[in-house]
Amino acid sequence: MAAFNDRFLRACRREPVDVTPVWFMRQAGRYLPEYRALRERYGFLELCRQPELAAEITRMPLRRFEVDAAILFSDLSLPLLGMGIRLILEEGTGPVIESPIRQAADLVRLRPLEPEADLPFVLETIRGLRAELQVPLIGFIGGPFTLACYLVEGRASRDFTRVRAWMFREPESWHALMDLLTDSLSRYARAQAAAGVHALQIFESWIGVLNPLDYRAFVHPYLQRLIESLRPAGIPVILFGTGTAALLEDLAEAGGTVIGLDWRVPLDVAWARLGDQVAVQGNLDPAVLLAPFEVVVEHAARILRQAGSRPGHIFNTGHGLLPETPPDTVARLVDWVHAWPVACSGAPL
Repeated sequence: MAAFNDRFLRACRREPVDVTPVWFMRQAGRYLPEYRALRERYGFLELCRQPELAAEITRMPLRRFEVDAAILFSDLSLPLLGMGIRLILEEGTGPVIESPIRQAADLVRLRPLEPEADLPFVLETIRGLRAELQVPLIGFIGGPFTLACYLVEGRASRDFTRVRAWMFREPESWHALMDLLTDSLSRYARAQAAAGVHALQIFESWIGVLNPLDYRAFVHPYLQRLIESLRPAGIPVILFGTGTAALLEDLAEAGGTVIGLDWRVPLDVAWARLGDQVAVQGNLDPAVLLAPFEVVVEHAARILRQAGSRPGHIFNTGHGLLPETPPDTVARLVDWVHAWPVACSGAPL
């Protein structure tokens, strides 16, 4: 049996590595033909709820690519099901809430999540994968703000106007909602850690719609509390959001081990603002992977030069892989990143 590859975990801890570790958000999913073949037979939620299928999808990219971590196949909206919310999962759209939470009186419809009772299939998937994988397994949750966005808006939105209006119009009930979500997500994150994930990523996907002052008032304390609740588990916590260039210092203060960057901010500029006490993950524009490979190399090289020789960089895309992504391009990029000398700093961009 091959030795366990802990390169990703060492980078999370800002320790020296032999080569830059690489994995991709949504690497287990819709761009793979073997995944699409399964989707012809099963609904998305059914795939999430059957541990043998979820584990198989998690393993799919590991057979194709020499990635340094596996990301659990699941969905960030699953805790809402356990909290009593009816929804459907539309691939390409995400969760669609049957009856959104739109006023303070609706909060009674939310019950506390009990992960072992409500989401046992996720934990069973983790336990099975932990016993067999030779790379770290990354679990994940949606952040409290992101789940609140789906609950209130009903589905993904460009600017989540209803959510922001509720924050300003009814701050007391907003904080009550965030309290409920944070407590449930803390339990879910700790259950994933107990089941065996080596690291956990918090997807605050929509946090970039807020300005820094509103983020500090309405979200920051809950992210801090959530991350602090995971500290006894002793696993790295990756905090990722999109459109977060105005929030980088705040996100670092929230306490994550690693800050995931989208492609809208240069990695070296972001890392300078974040400081040396966090690792960084990112941040190739996923659309670049649809270009000829020489273009992919140009963009990847720029990111690796920006990272320089500092320990603590994990190569990734700045958002999930697109459905049109050629698997062969992913395979070539993984090998190319691994061939890049980690001490290759100071070269012209």
